[in-house]
Formats: sequence, structure tokens, C-alpha cells
Amino acid sequence: MIFTEEHEMIRQTVAKFVDRELNPHIDQWEEEGSFPAHEVFKKAGDLGLLGLTKPERWGGGELDYSYGVVMAEELGRCRAGGPGMAIGVQTDMCTPALARFGSDPLRDEFLAPSIAGDVVGCIGVSETGAGSDVSSVETFARKDGDDYVIRGGKMWITNGTQADWMCALVNTSDEGGPHRNKTLVIIPMKEKGVVIERKLDTLGMRSSDTAQIFFEDVRVPQRHRIGEEGEGFRLQMLQFQEERLWSAAVQLKRLEDGIQETIDYTRQRKAFGRSILDNQVVHFRLAEMQTEIEALRALVYRATELYIGGKDVTRLASMAKLKAGRLAREVADGCLQYFGGMGFMWETPISRLYRDVRLCSIGGGADEVMLSIICKLEGTLPRGG
Repeated sequence: MIFTEEHEMIRQTVAKFVDRELNPHIDQWEEEGSFPAHEVFKKAGDLGLLGLTKPERWGGGELDYSYGVVMAEELGRCRAGGPGMAIGVQTDMCTPALARFGSDPLRDEFLAPSIAGDVVGCIGVSETGAGSDVSSVETFARKDGDDYVIRGGKMWITNGTQADWMCALVNTSDEGGPHRNKTLVIIPMKEKGVVIERKLDTLGMRSSDTAQIFFEDVRVPQRHRIGEEGEGFRLQMLQFQEERLWSAAVQLKRLEDGIQETIDYTRQRKAFGRSILDNQVVHFRLAEMQTEIEALRALVYRATELYIGGKDVTRLASMAKLKAGRLAREVADGCLQYFGGMGFMWETPISRLYRDVRLCSIGGGADEVMLSIICKLEGTLPRGG
């Protein structure tokens, strides 16, 4: 992928944003279990970072997705995964379908203020009984006049306690099968019947609020539908392409920083009369992990090139997501080992990395789902699989 001067300008802007607006507050936000999303998003919106790939008409930069990948990569400079993930939900998870398939009035009402950073969005797909199996969601929207009346609930919702609106995948029919009875609908989070049941206590991503949410006969106008009724499953699968590329890209610099922290620590940590880094098994292993990160970067860049060229990159995006999750676990675990007892301390950056990156193999489709998608596209599933 060829980077232009404009790419580098965006890279520098995001890096400065992370260094000035995120990293100085990370320890406090991690301890508090949340960060001020509206305040942070407004600062990002003022810099034009929340709509790089979105249409100019609604305040976006109308750039191709390579610029979004550059932004994701630089967000990995953040010393905790939570704020970057929350921003990624806004840019690459709850708004892509709205930007591509939403009506103009809907984009005026929800996309434009999201790009400006005036509101916070979230994506509502997962439920307690339907995580990676998107076809099993049970939340239902029945028609009543010009409205939908929505009952059900969503689980593990990033930005859930602070969001102003949700892009929700709901069933709108009992017919057509699980792939043809779903619709993406925007639900304002202040509507009567939206219940934020609880803020979830997560293993990692501590500074990103995650919530369980119930809908108790929530009434929203049918004009809040994104695209055609019954097209929700397909549109969400398209939305997943960007989410999975983003999930892989955001790991790159975070893992590289973890390796650099390990180099710095093991160089000064002594055992048996020499530094830990002087052991060949240590510096060779760190070199191997850095090589794997570069291989992942090449995969992300190749998938991005094809995506901006109009190709379906479901296969490569799934591979990148799978590789990112597994490599992140490998790097975090390997680096933590070289920290010894300090690696097992809650407050050390390497233990935070260990906790945060574990989500990559679960959120946005678990590793097993990525493998199933790859096998299906490779034609290696058993007959009838």
C-alpha cells in the first residue's frame, strides 16, 4: 500500500491526539472504569478524525479506507485499548451501514453529529444468547402504525452507558429465515423503555464502558430503518468487513510498543550476572514476534488495497482478524513472561496489554467463526456445513 503525504499528515494528527488527549489520562480512566466519551469524541471530531471515510455532505473527509486503517494503526499508540476501541465503534462499527445505506434525513440526524463528535454511537448486535452467531438474535421490532415497537436486549455494548444512539440488529419478521428477517434500526438511547441494566465488569478494556441494555416496548419511527427491511443481516456482514480490518490494524503498534517495553525492561533487569535480554532465547523470540507483526501488517494492507478497489474482502478480513487475535495473545503472553514477577502485577503496562488484547479473539466474531468463514470461502467445509 502506497502512503501519500496526506496519509502521513493524518498519521501525525492521530499520534498527537493520542499523546495529548488520551495517554496522560489513561491510568485515571482505567482506575475509574470509564472515560469521558463525549468530551474525547468532540475533540476527535474537531480534528476531523471521526469521519475520514464518510461523505463530505455529512461532514466527512470522503477518503478511501486506507486512511481509516492509518488512523486505527495510530490509535494503537494508546496505552490502554478502551478509548481506541470506543472511537473505533464510532468510526467503523456503528456508522458504516448508516453512511452507505441510510436515508438522507437519517444521515442528517445521526451521521452528521456523530462525525462532528457531538453524539456518541454504539452497535447493538450481540445478545446473551447470540454473540458470534448473529443469525440467532432475538430482539424483535413489530410494526405499529408508522413505528416499530422493540422488545429484547443487547449485551456487551461498548459505549453503552454513554451512547446517544444505537445501530441495532433486530428481527422485523417471523418469515424468511434468520438471514432474511432482520433489519438494522437506529434506536435513540434516551427513548422511553431503553434500560441500561448494568455496566459490565470486564477483564480488560477497563476504561471503556460496556453495558447490558434492555428494550421494553421502545417505540421508534420506521424511518429509522437503515436500508430495506429484511436486509439487516447482509448489511451487518458488510459492516463487519470494516470492523474486522480495524480490529487487526489497531493491534499493530500496541504490540510493537509491548515488545519495545519488554526490550527496555529486560535490558536493565539482571539475572545470573547478566541482563535478561542478553539471553539468545529472549532476543531471538522478540525478533520472531516482531516479524510476525510485520506479516500481519502486510496482510492488513493487502486486504485494505483490495477493499478500496471495490473487492469483497470477507476472506482476507477474517484472516487478518484471526491472525491479529492469536498473535496479540502470543505477544502479550511472551512479553509478560520476560517481565517475571512484575508482569503479574495488575498495574504494569504489560499486564494491561495481556488483559486488553484478549478481546480481539472474541469481539466482532470469535476465532472459531473466522475459521468457519475462511473454510466456507475456501470450500473446505464438510458437505452440508
